[in-house]
Parts: sequence; C-alpha cells; structure tokens
Amino acid sequence: MGEGEEEVKVLSVWSSPFGIRVLIGLEEKGVRYEYQEESLASKTQLLLQMNPVHKKIPVLIHNGKPICESLIILQYMDEVWPGSNSLLPSNPYDRALARFWADFLDTKFLVNVVDKIFKCTGEGQEEGTRYMLEYLGLLERELSAGEGKPYFGGEQFGFLDIAIIPYACWFHTLETFRKWKIPWETEFPRLQEWVKKSMERESVKKILPDAQKVLQYAIPVRKRFVSSD
Repeated sequence: MGEGEEEVKVLSVWSSPFGIRVLIGLEEKGVRYEYQEESLASKTQLLLQMNPVHKKIPVLIHNGKPICESLIILQYMDEVWPGSNSLLPSNPYDRALARFWADFLDTKFLVNVVDKIFKCTGEGQEEGTRYMLEYLGLLERELSAGEGKPYFGGEQFGFLDIAIIPYACWFHTLETFRKWKIPWETEFPRLQEWVKKSMERESVKKILPDAQKVLQYAIPVRKRFVSSD
C-alpha cells in the first residue's frame, strides 16, 4: 500500500444478498477495493480473525480494521467517504425511515419469506407466499409515496435501494421453488419498474449475479432442508 493510499478489502460469498450490498455500495462510492471469495463450508483464517463474533460474511476491512454487518458497513461508508455519492438521505427523518425499512427487510422479509419458501414445503411455503405478498405490498406503497420519484431514496439511488436490490436475483429462485409467479404487473407495478431501473445502473449490472446462476447454486443447498419437492 503506497503512501496516502487506503486498503479496502471485502470478504464475502458471491451469492449473498448482504455481500452484494457492500460491493454495490463501494461501486456507487467509487472506492477501489480487493475482493476475496469465501466458502462458508471452510472459512478462512482471515474471516475468523476479522469477524470472531459471528464468523460470517460480509466483512469490510478498511486499513486493517474490520467492519461487519452489511447495513452497518453501508452507513460506515457514508461516514468515511462523505465526499463521494451519498447513500443515506440528508434529512434525519428520511434517514431514520430508510434504516427502518432496511431493518424490516432483514428481520421480517428474510425470516418470514425467504427462509420459509427456501427451506419448507407445503403449508410452510404457502405461509411464506402470503407474507411475500403482504411485504411486497408494503414496499409498493412506500415506493409509490415517493410521488413518481424513481428510487426509494427519491431521485437518487441510495441506502434503501442498495439494501433491497440484491434480493432481485433471488426472486426467480423463490418462484421456482414455490412453483408460482410473483404478480408484478398487476400487484406491484412500481416495484417492477424500480427493479428494472435499478438493474440499469452500472454498479448493479457489475455486481448482481445472474438469476439462473443463483438458482443452480440454490438447488443443492435446498436439498439440505427438504428431501424432495
């Protein structure tokens, strides 16, 4: 590392929505970084050293110091690199709202939708589908409240957009396991439009994995939870 240069490294797994957030955030910030692909089946000594509490990805290592948890990492980016593209809104209320919805996504959506559809069959999947329709409806309403603005953050692609968009590459997998299609056009047209617009951004195009690749990765993983469909 040369004089005056920063060392930024990311430990993650390519398919992780949480790791994808961090990478998109760095791309949006224009920060140069090194990426290290991890295997959760055989965690590297560096990962165990940098995140001894949870032993999970993603980890952002900035000048030798680790920062863990994707949403915390995104907020850290805004504080450390304030001169580049801001991720969080400038208004305190809007910042609080963005944090609220991001937390909602990681607690309610992940547990009640992704886990149930991914790990269950039968009634478990049906329950996950009901939650998905409910939660997508809430996000549709929140996005529509923006009075025609393209992103959750208004005119600017930001913190909440980055928190949500990684799930877009997993929707095809959830639909496939559920043997069902999300009614985007009839129930969630604003969300559908938002996904398309977000996926046109260079940061998202560069980082977001192909949906079919995610499905092929997920199929054997699902077999650990259910014997057959």
